[in-house]
Amino acid sequence: MLNDDAFDLRRYVSRNSQSVAVWIALGALILFGVLRYENFGGAYNFSSFLNYNSMFIVISLGMCFVIITGGIDLSVGSVAAFSSVIAAYLSPFGLQVALPLAVVVGMMFGAFNAFCIIQLRIPPFIATLATMLGAKGGALVISGASTVAVDWGSNFTRMGMEKAFGLFPWSIVIVAIVGILLWVILETTSLGRTILAIGGGEDASVLMGLKVNRAKAFVYIVSGGCAGVAGVILASGFGAGQPLEGIAWELSAIAAVVVGGTLLTGGLGSIPATVAGALLLGLVFNILNFENGRGSISFSAYWQMVIRGGFLFAVIMFQTRMMKAQNTKGKTA
Repeated sequence: MLNDDAFDLRRYVSRNSQSVAVWIALGALILFGVLRYENFGGAYNFSSFLNYNSMFIVISLGMCFVIITGGIDLSVGSVAAFSSVIAAYLSPFGLQVALPLAVVVGMMFGAFNAFCIIQLRIPPFIATLATMLGAKGGALVISGASTVAVDWGSNFTRMGMEKAFGLFPWSIVIVAIVGILLWVILETTSLGRTILAIGGGEDASVLMGLKVNRAKAFVYIVSGGCAGVAGVILASGFGAGQPLEGIAWELSAIAAVVVGGTLLTGGLGSIPATVAGALLLGLVFNILNFENGRGSISFSAYWQMVIRGGFLFAVIMFQTRMMKAQNTKGKTA
């Protein structure tokens, strides 16, 4: 027989209603697409969808860590663009050199953000906004404001254009490894518990003797590293470093994280639900493309921003109501 400590599904759903809801919505949207559109569930659409959205998934993973602490990172899109240019320049040396060095570049931007926020006491919004502008300008300077072609003779393009064992794009395999690693850190380590505690109350975490500054530095370095991975995928998949890419990627990442149930105030978040949030937003746009192909309606690319904004607004309203209900329940208990 199950004891009192056994897993209680109803309790889990009540405490993680939004995270559960995003998985239900994702499943419903997939079912809708399979039933409505021919070739929606085909191997080509499945592979291309995962390959393209792997960039947004990985920056959302880094953003999730940052937002859990109550922070924000507006620089991820520009850092991804900068890293894509660096990766393109390093492509003649192969993926084994370009990938780790581009990720290190992204982590250096993250470390700079952490230094400004922790040591200089600059608010995260301002610090990462400055880094965003600096990284974008730097990408344009070193690239001459034009795309940087990769070396097609090396193995660099394998990550963005080939499949692992003929099944899944290499890009999504790399992102899956990153996601599993971050999930393990958040759920099973003392560092992960500290990250969650900071979002619940930074001053209280300091009084408890937790290593707050180390954890905050870690999340911004992780966010920068994830942006570096996205930059390599971008350059490898498109065959060129893209200094003009990355615009509004930070908004996509924030939307995915919030849709996945992470509170903007921090203290609560889920890596798997963040992945589901990123996939859900990407799937909406994928369905719009199929709908355009049917000719019954016509949505321009600008509708993507409208829909993303609508998603974000609705989810924030839901979070606000949920927090008010929890506070009211806590006062009456």
